[in-house]
Amino acid sequence: MTGRSDATGDSIARNALWAFTAQLITSAATAALTLYLVRALGPTGFGVLALAVGIGTLMLMPGDFGLSASAARYIAEHRGNWPIIAALLRDAMRLKLVVTATISIAMFALAGVVADIANTPALTWPLRGVAIGEFFQSFYMLFTGTFIALQRVSVNIRLVSTESLVEAGAASGLVLLGAGAAGAAFGRALGYAAAAAVGFVLVRRLVIARAENVGHFPGGPRRILKYGSALLVIDSAWALLTPIGTLLTGAFLGPAAVGVFSAPARLITFLHYPGYSVASGVAPRLARGPGSEPDTAALAGGLRWILLFQTVLVAPTIVWARPIADIVLGSGYAESAHVLALLAPYTFLSGFAPLVSLSVNYMGEARRRVPIAIGTVLLSAALYCALVPAFELTGAAVATDLAYAFYVVAHFWLCRQLVGLPLRPVAVDLVRCVGAATAMAGVMALFGTHKLGAAQIIAGGIAGIATYLVALLITRAVTLGELRAARVAVAGKLRRRPAIEPA
Repeated sequence: MTGRSDATGDSIARNALWAFTAQLITSAATAALTLYLVRALGPTGFGVLALAVGIGTLMLMPGDFGLSASAARYIAEHRGNWPIIAALLRDAMRLKLVVTATISIAMFALAGVVADIANTPALTWPLRGVAIGEFFQSFYMLFTGTFIALQRVSVNIRLVSTESLVEAGAASGLVLLGAGAAGAAFGRALGYAAAAAVGFVLVRRLVIARAENVGHFPGGPRRILKYGSALLVIDSAWALLTPIGTLLTGAFLGPAAVGVFSAPARLITFLHYPGYSVASGVAPRLARGPGSEPDTAALAGGLRWILLFQTVLVAPTIVWARPIADIVLGSGYAESAHVLALLAPYTFLSGFAPLVSLSVNYMGEARRRVPIAIGTVLLSAALYCALVPAFELTGAAVATDLAYAFYVVAHFWLCRQLVGLPLRPVAVDLVRCVGAATAMAGVMALFGTHKLGAAQIIAGGIAGIATYLVALLITRAVTLGELRAARVAVAGKLRRRPAIEPA
């Protein structure tokens, strides 16, 4: 069986909806578990756990070595050619067994040394639990990336649900039994172990079983490892971006300022979800395969829908920054409202970053992203050093906006060079959407900008969204036909269908 049968996958809309659903499941489970652990472990215990997870996250990058994303790129290029996909998965899993296991074993063995360096003896066993968890998380990333590349994001709901439920149950249970931060860390490891096991079963049943024989991908391990090395550099640079801003802000302004700045930045993380969801549906279609070229129309369509989503999300963060800070962040974060409003460009651009960056990955041009990633880190550090001492939190927000703008615009321009992405339609849609969002913000401002009750928030939100939609229709950013088609599509996209249709 060597043909490219079943190569189309699910539609972009269906994959995006399933990706968004998976993100909501993960967020809800993480929020519930975090609230429990914060109270059960106390500030000291939770701080130890957070430190262990932070160290583990940094170690996950060399442990994965970009292999998950690298394998996903090649799987997308050969979608439908099951013998080749089976060979790719075999090679990727063998590489992970060597690379990830080495990092995890070293991290487990050196946990005591790290705890001594950190002068925190209680860190030893939580760090060992995290080391085991990072091993299984790496395989979890490979399996979820496989189904995204195959445009079957719906399958990932099983992996995400398994990880979230097992981690929440195991971590809370172990903490309840008195295991403390170490119990929470080992509960996290159990969650990823269970999800990796489910992923392995699904990959064997839904992917590898479709290949009558495991094929041969010429130079498989070497090519996966080589492309992964570029992704490792990019991921490492990206991982440094946030800590650099936090550390420099803390160095110039102190820890209290870091808290005021970081709180709205973390809130904005949830506003990235539409962009990540669209990227999950669109980016794999930019892969080059035998007889197929990158789907430029899909990329242009994805950018258009992100424009529609992100502009409607930005308006409230500007007009209602103070009420949002008061309601979501609570007392003591009054200054965060100013930061949230200033981070509006970052909020807007955050939706585009996953689409333009992942699209380049799937095109096989990750190495061209390396200068952009490194340049963004250096630019960010320079901007923080120049602006924070003079303008304090205002300078920190502006530095974040400018660094992120460089990152997104550079990737957008790279996409234009690689696939001839047209500029005029994007520019026209941008002007229309910004105009509609401005009208929306004006209407919402009529209901107040500081202290708002529940009735004002509900009424203002409904009126603002209605104004936004009317403005889009008037400017023909969208049409009534598109709205009707979207309603029908959403109603039918999540209907159950086979995860991988028979050949």
